[in-house]
Amino acid sequence: MQGKTALVTGGAKRVGAAIVRRLHEAGANVAIHCRGSLYDALALRAELNEKRADSACAVQADLLELSTLPRVIEEVVQQFGHLDALVNNASSFYPTPLETVSEQQWNDLLGTNMKAPLFLAQAAAPELRRRHGCIVNIVDIHADFPMHGHLLYNVAKSGLAALTRALAQELAPQIRVNGVSPGVNLWPESEAWQDQEQRRRIIAHTLLKREGEPDDIARTVKFLIADAPYITGQIIAVDGGRSINL
Repeated sequence: MQGKTALVTGGAKRVGAAIVRRLHEAGANVAIHCRGSLYDALALRAELNEKRADSACAVQADLLELSTLPRVIEEVVQQFGHLDALVNNASSFYPTPLETVSEQQWNDLLGTNMKAPLFLAQAAAPELRRRHGCIVNIVDIHADFPMHGHLLYNVAKSGLAALTRALAQELAPQIRVNGVSPGVNLWPESEAWQDQEQRRRIIAHTLLKREGEPDDIARTVKFLIADAPYITGQIIAVDGGRSINL
């Protein structure tokens, strides 16, 4: 990763921040995208620049505003001179039972999880093609195994999985496109997911009988960017075996 540059959307917190740290540790320059978490993005930028000067930047943008996406790519290229990897990590997540689904929820969940990755890929494609770079999309095992009560999120992540494969075909041979599907990792922050018994039941369905860590996802992203030159169009489940034991 020495001399490479990676843009990680939603990179200021949680799994996104773990991906940023892992790629930076491997030698990459990193662009930390955020929407509302600017304080966290700036703190992470300062942390990484203290370790290696001028190796991290922060980019704030609402990815649902499609007109801003070319500007996001331009800012990264202006900062570091090039872009080698795009990690589409930013995501909205919350329940949407059928009886209460709204158009606003559709626009948000499909927008952050599928629409933004598509149009960011479009904006980044010329630079990634020039650099023979790659794209990694953070999908979800629930793209294939729907989560009850999360209708639109399931649909959005299924679309992202299909988009991953379709982009791999569209952008070959210069650009590789792959995905990572987390399983039980960081729990959602909402009150509905604080039930310890519910958590125990979910963990019991993993073959490894434990939850994963953000760095499990980050290491897989780093592998796909740095160590997998003959892999494209694939989605790796990092879920402790839960997806074959549901």
